Formats: sequence, C-alpha cells, structure tokens
Amino acid sequence: MKYSTGYSLVPLMVLFGGAGTVQAVQENIEPLLLEIVTVTATRIERDIKDVPESISVISRERIDSSRMFNIADAISGTPGVNITSKNGGYDTRLIIRGGGLKANYGIREVFLMRDGIPITDPDSFSKLDYIDTQDISRIEITKGPGNIYATGSTAGVVHIISRSVFEESANYFVTGAGDDGLENYSLRLADQSENRGYALTASYRKDDNGWRVNNKFESSQVNFKYGHQWEDDSQLLFEVGYTDANLGLPGDMTEEQFEEYLDSGKQYDSNSQFKHRGRFSETVNANLKYSTALGENWEFNPRIYYTHWEQYHPVVPMITTASGVDVAGTDLEVSRSQNFGSLVTGVTYRIEENDNNKKYEYGDVNTISGGRIVSTNSDKKGQLAEQSDSENIAAGVFAQQSIDILEDWIFDISMRYDRISIDQDIQRFREFNWGRGVYQDVAEEDKFQNLDETFSLLSKRLGVSYSISNEWSVFTNFASGEQVPFASELVDNPSLSESSVDSYEIGLKGRSAKWEYDLSIYSMEVKDEIVPILDENGLTEFQNAGKTDKVGFELASSINLFESTTLGSLWGGLNYAYSDYKFDEFLEIVTSYGRYGPTSTEVDQSGNQLPFIPEHYYSVSLNYRHPSGLSARLQSDTWGEYHIDNANSEKDDGYEWLTSLNISYAFRTHHQLSLNMANISDKRYASVVKKDVGRDKAYTPGAPRSFLASYRYSF
Repeated sequence: MKYSTGYSLVPLMVLFGGAGTVQAVQENIEPLLLEIVTVTATRIERDIKDVPESISVISRERIDSSRMFNIADAISGTPGVNITSKNGGYDTRLIIRGGGLKANYGIREVFLMRDGIPITDPDSFSKLDYIDTQDISRIEITKGPGNIYATGSTAGVVHIISRSVFEESANYFVTGAGDDGLENYSLRLADQSENRGYALTASYRKDDNGWRVNNKFESSQVNFKYGHQWEDDSQLLFEVGYTDANLGLPGDMTEEQFEEYLDSGKQYDSNSQFKHRGRFSETVNANLKYSTALGENWEFNPRIYYTHWEQYHPVVPMITTASGVDVAGTDLEVSRSQNFGSLVTGVTYRIEENDNNKKYEYGDVNTISGGRIVSTNSDKKGQLAEQSDSENIAAGVFAQQSIDILEDWIFDISMRYDRISIDQDIQRFREFNWGRGVYQDVAEEDKFQNLDETFSLLSKRLGVSYSISNEWSVFTNFASGEQVPFASELVDNPSLSESSVDSYEIGLKGRSAKWEYDLSIYSMEVKDEIVPILDENGLTEFQNAGKTDKVGFELASSINLFESTTLGSLWGGLNYAYSDYKFDEFLEIVTSYGRYGPTSTEVDQSGNQLPFIPEHYYSVSLNYRHPSGLSARLQSDTWGEYHIDNANSEKDDGYEWLTSLNISYAFRTHHQLSLNMANISDKRYASVVKKDVGRDKAYTPGAPRSFLASYRYSF
C-alpha cells in the first residue's frame, strides 16, 4: 500500500522535468554552453559527449539550488542511481545499477573520491562524515565496472569536486535556519595572486530532527587549501581539514509503530531494545598534489594523502570505539599526449591501520527476569567484549590508451589490476545471546579469530564512441571487474569470495544549446554476488549468490521550454530508469536463533527479483531563471514498487511525486536570499521497507515537510 497524507503535484510536472544528470545545460540560460568536460571516466579531460560510457555530471547550479546537508540532496533523481538518507546528516545509502545494495550502513561497492583523492577504504567501504557538502563545485558519476580509478569496486565511481583554490570571486558567507532546529552556517575566505592562492572554509550544520527520536545531526568543519602555479604550468596543491560530526541513529520501526507514524507524523520508538545508537567521530585529513610536464608530451601527477579518524559508535548489540584509525596512500600518474590519442598509466597504494579497536557491552540497560535486556537507557559503555587490530592494504597498477586516429571515432582500452589484503586479529570475551537476550562469556574455542585474506582483482574496459554530428554521438562498451568483500563481512563469513561483473552497454548522447539527451541500455552478469540476508534480529549476514542478471534502460533529458530577455528561461527535464535485476542462481542460507544457538536451512531463491530496487524510477523537474535575479527549481521523484525481501514474499509501493522546491533571489550583485522546501506536500511514507527471514517487517520513515531559509553574501 502507498503511505501518503499529502497531495500530488503531477499536473504541474507531467510534460518535462528531470533531476539533474544533465544539469550543466539544463540550469544555465546561456545558449552557448555545449560542452561538459569530465575527468572521472578517463583520468584526462574530455567532453562528456565523447566518453564511451554512461556518465552523469551534477553541476554547480544544481548543487547551489539544493539544501546540501547530504550529497543525496544533489544526486537524487539521477537515473540508475538509487540514493537515500535513512537518518539525515551525512548518512547515505548509495546504489548504482544494483551495486551497493548489500550495504546496511555506509557505502559499499561504489568507489568515492574527492578531488582525485580516494574516500573509499581498501576493502571498498566509504563514509562521508568529513566531506564538507557546502564546498562542492560539482559531482561526476560513472556507472558500472571497469573504471580506471576504482579499486575493488564494481558499481561505479562518484567523484566529488570541491571549489578550486584558484577560483576568483568565490568568497562568501551563508547563514540559514529552518524548522525543527535546522541551522546552516558557512564561510569561505580566499585570495589569489599572480601565481598562488589560498582558501579557508568553515561550516556548521545542525538538524534536531524532532519528529523522530534519537536522530539529531551536528557537524563542524574547517578546511585550508593552498595552491601554487609556476610559469611552466607546474602546479602544487595542499589541503588540510578537520571535522567533528555527531549523528544519532534512531533505528527502524515495526509495522505497528509505522502505522502510528502515519497517524502522528512522528517516530516515538524503534523496533530494537538497543535504543541509543549513533556515530560520533572526529577526522583530520590532508593531501598534497603536484602536476608538472616531463618533456614535450609527458605529464607527471603524483598525489599523497592521509586521514586519521576516531569514533564512538553505539550500534547493535555492542558499542564500538576506535581510538585512532590511520589511512595513507599515494597515486602516481603519468600521462602522454600522442598524435593518435593519449596514454595514462600509474600505480596506487593505500593502507588502513586500525589498532586497539574495541567493542563494549551497553552498560546502562533495563532487564526483566532472567536478565533479558528489554531496552537501553543511554549509550554508556559497559564491560569490554572484544578487541582487535587490523591492517588492510590495496596496491594497484592501471593503464588506459585512447585512440582517435580515425575521424569522429574514439577508442578507449583500459586495464586495472589490484591486490588487496585484509588482515585482522580479533580477541572476543563477551557476546550477545539473541535467544536469551543477555550478554554471556564467549566459548573458549571462539575467543580468537585471525582473518588473513588476499584478493587479486582485475578490471578492464573497451569502449568506442562515434560522433554522428556536432550534436549527436553513439557509444558502446564492454567492461568487467571484480568486487572485494568488506572486512566485517569476512569476519562473519570467512568463506566469502570476490564477485565478478561482466557488463555490456550501448548508448546515445545528444547536446545542443536548447536540449540534451542521454540514453543507455545495459546488461550485466554478476557471478558470486555478495548478497545481504536480514536475520530475525535485524542483523545483516552475507553470502555469495551463484549468479545475478541485471538489465536496464536509462534516460536523462532536458529541453528549453522557452527563453526570453524579458520573461527569462525555463528548462524542463525527464529522467527515467527501468531496472530488471534477478537472482539467476541463489541458494539462500536462512539462520534462526533459539535459546541454545543458531540453526540454518537452505531456501532456493533462484528466479526472484533483487529487493529494494524499483522496476521503474523517474524524476521530473522545472528550472526557471529570470534576468532580475529570481530563480526557482521544482523537482518531483517517484520510486516505484519493489520487493522487500529475497524471497519476493511481498512488495512495497514506494512513493509517488515526492516534491522539493527551491526559490532564490539574487540582488545588488553580492546578495542572495533562498528558501528551500523539502517534501512540500508533507507526504508520510516509508523510504525503506525490509522483511527479515522471520517475516517481520522493518520500516524507515521518510522525512516530513521541512524548510530552510538562507542568506548568502558573496564578496
């Protein structure tokens, strides 16, 4: 059933609309903006029209018209990309063409970067707590395996590009406030001379989320960038930043609790006895990038980076603490311009060390007879339950040859080989008995675990692009890649193997001053896909499926509906994704927990559809800009029905016409007022519905209507 107490805005949106995979034309009334340049697909600058694969570029205009508490604010509506924020703040679930579906928290299988520096850990896990969303200039997204950047990740790449230290007239101060405790403050101070520049940014964001228990978000960030350019065009860039982020995790709801939410618009409780969950982290990050010419046709681009983070992370059923996790790495890239194309090659190395990681029991709990825990009173830690040391390393080599010897044709041949090692030593003292609902001593034979796994992963891609005219091009590509399991998945199931993906795609791209279209059809075969299984306690287990088939169609389009020197400009767009993902071979092992331990049975799920991914997803938008300085963006998204478990026992209807609106007015050169409204019809709906193997459903509510009013002063 659909869950809604709001009204529909369909009549206003039917003709055209879209959510911003083609925004660079869609949101700029200048009629000559024909080229959108990307670096994410090939590591070298190229017009997006000539890239032989599906790629989406989220422009500055699109980002500036979004709330940007989360990258989902800008990415939502992109065809082939399913993105949700279950808890607000930086929390994000990101899925590209089905890749990343297994992530119960954080982002997996998708490779994330910021300014060419990896965000993703060696075991393909990503978190976004230290990304300042107020300092994003644009976002580039590639879809599918075989990307030359991606280490052990097959879903695709999300490249976050921040504002350049050399960007002139980019100083600003932003202050904003909204309902339910929304606050947003941001400052950028920059200066440039003939050959150098610096930029200092600081931001503070807060959302009390009073409609939902234990869901407050707060983040403070400061960042410094320095750049130097020489007469020979050599360039040095340095950056250092600090983040303090706090995020409450409220948990899901039972079916009865969700019905109460539909009536009241508030979530008062969760479906778990562990009520006080969250992630409280501090992060320091730094990177150094250099670019210089080597001879007439060669260029050398070395990058080094370092991140240190600490966290206090109450989850289910333990409290995890990390007193110091260190990630360091380098990317050494060499490129050469040739008469017949270009070559880019290099090596990468990344290491993550997490020593003295500890897990504790919840120390402040309510119990009943027999000691069964029925609820927590706080996130105060109790007895030490586990400690571990880990070291994860990813080392790789890559190369791509682009050939354009034939007029109007471009051929790309790329390869990447990575060797990823995951090493963990774990000592357990206490565990949680789900059948009895108590903490207990670990059996002697289960106290120690050593995980020492190494994966050799190969990805490759062959792409061809043909320019039919100045406006139209067609492309095709074949790509393959291998996906590394996440470290914690291996701890729970050491028999997990890497998955492999073979992908074939064909597409059509069109660009003009008045319209823009991207169309692609793809087919993917996944062997040994790592599949999540939600057990009856709400915990996720993982195992390999024999084979998964994925077929899809994607359309991103925009058109100039009218343009006038007096009336302004109006663009409309339509984005659509069709997804048919099914288990071709999958024997699911279902685990049940009793007083004396777990028992397992096998269930054949072959032929079933993958859960959560809707068969139909579409987004429409209107973008208006007037010469007086008035601008507006209206976007409405529809997430079609989807299966809520691997067994395909039930469907959820998703949601229809979830609409946001941003209105801005720029005046007197330096000033701008904005009003951003999310879920303007105040729909009450579930953003995620899941069913565990015990047939209990868990609901994550969608956020209610909210607004944020902002003032921006640019100088």
